[in-house]
Amino acid sequence: MKHRVAGRKLGRNTSQRSALRRGLITELFRHERISTTEAKARFMRGDAEHLITIAKNGLAEGGNSVHAHRLAAKVLTDPEVTKRLFNEIAPRFAERPGGYTRMVKVGSRVGDGAQIVILELVEKGASTEASAKDAKAARGRK
Repeated sequence: MKHRVAGRKLGRNTSQRSALRRGLITELFRHERISTTEAKARFMRGDAEHLITIAKNGLAEGGNSVHAHRLAAKVLTDPEVTKRLFNEIAPRFAERPGGYTRMVKVGSRVGDGAQIVILELVEKGASTEASAKDAKAARGRK
């Protein structure tokens, strides 16, 4: 029976799982899209969306909530990403009530057959759209 058992272990101990979650969330906010396995994406997706909500509420409470910044900094591994979360990402989602991420299945990994997905923020920033156009153009030239 799996009563009152929550979360995924992902073949790691507690500190490794925590580091994996923090690293994935930080990279998601840094690049606004990451490619990872479906299990890892499901594992960290809820925490990433919760951080965006914390940042939104911190901005709504007076623009610069110290408590919200500290909660985000506790999870994110890079102070620059924390600033980006509050200055760029959270204002973009100000009118959206939830559902800030999208998971797109890409296919299976060759080595072990794990399902690979792209986890991205729903509303893309201007820098992400420009880099996506550059990537498409580069693919077209090859």
